[in-house]
Amino acid sequence: MKILKFITAGSVDDGKSTLIGRLLYDTDSILDDQLEAIKKANRKNNDGTVDLAILTDGLKAEREQGITIDVAYKYFQTENRKFIIADAPGHIQYTRNMITGASNSDLIIILVDARKGVIEQTKRHSFLAKLLALKKVLVCINKMDMVDYSEEVFETIKADYQVLAERLELKDVDFMPVSALKGDNIVNSSLHFDWYKGPSLLSYLETVEYDEVDNQAWRLPVQWVVRPQTDELHDYRGYAGRVVGNGLKVGDDVVILPSSVKSKIKRIELAGLDLDQAEDGQSVIVHLTDHVDISRGDTIVTARDAGLVERNIEANICWFDNKALDTNQIYLFQNFGRTTKVKINEIIHKVDINNQEYKYGEQIALNDIGRVQIKAAEDLSFDLYQDHQATGRGIIIDPRTNLTVAAVMIESVA
Repeated sequence: MKILKFITAGSVDDGKSTLIGRLLYDTDSILDDQLEAIKKANRKNNDGTVDLAILTDGLKAEREQGITIDVAYKYFQTENRKFIIADAPGHIQYTRNMITGASNSDLIIILVDARKGVIEQTKRHSFLAKLLALKKVLVCINKMDMVDYSEEVFETIKADYQVLAERLELKDVDFMPVSALKGDNIVNSSLHFDWYKGPSLLSYLETVEYDEVDNQAWRLPVQWVVRPQTDELHDYRGYAGRVVGNGLKVGDDVVILPSSVKSKIKRIELAGLDLDQAEDGQSVIVHLTDHVDISRGDTIVTARDAGLVERNIEANICWFDNKALDTNQIYLFQNFGRTTKVKINEIIHKVDINNQEYKYGEQIALNDIGRVQIKAAEDLSFDLYQDHQATGRGIIIDPRTNLTVAAVMIESVA
């Protein structure tokens, strides 16, 4: 069964957590003890009903303030599909949290308050969807009950957003009217929307098609070299890791990065069984026909599309740290298991994501997004983010604090 990973985004109080809570409640995906805890929390909506947003508000501060601060993940499934939902905060100061949640999502649901229309946070989250190359965008125009389920209001907001989508070059955008609080068009179609001929939210999520990894070249980042060195397994030498992409088969010609040494797949193991082919997401052990010097952090890739090995790159980054980016500081770049010393030589520009304009000669500070030039102390093996997201991204770590200070999306070779 296929898994759809999606994230909700929107401004403060647009109803992101309520929408997820309603979706889970109306599909009977809430356990009895969870439902009892929600009722005991004694947080009510204006109409006296239980506030379903509490379901994703796990932090004490979130429940006290009635806002989302950190990304909350929920899991459920129907007969047709499994789902992983990320509920992201809407506040500007938590942009880093939203980036974290969106980086592993296939689809983004951008909520727009029907009373307010397209606002700055709508533009911000739409820009992030473009930056992260999310495959699908669904604009849910929420709180339609507060505008008398007006088709005119829906069409006006839709037209406004289409202008934004065209400017950002978002090509795969759908629109839907909903009321998360009342449950209109969440699981079942609503009589209030007699003018709307599209699917309900659940029906849309169960049937939406999106590009998956089938056309991506496979990669195997090596997490562990398996070498028992026992009498029974004297010559055993395997390389364990989680497969990214499809097409890894016995007999494949491969390249080891960053050394560029060539070999061939001799055997694939999964839980003690031999496979002819490994699929995306499987944790396997592969054996090569040659004894090759491979360590944790190296990557085994298909020789048909081996990716890039360079020291100088240009990348988009989102800054996570309270301390601004320092071009004089040595940082660490981590992609899968490999960590390399790097220096951010130049801030090419910062992006004003409210109007998508570039700013030059400015610092990059907390929650800022910009383009930088990075120089590594050793060869980096990677793909461009637009070609292969999993191996085209990484994180920057400050070695003085061991804190993750930035998310990185590699755009080009410098």
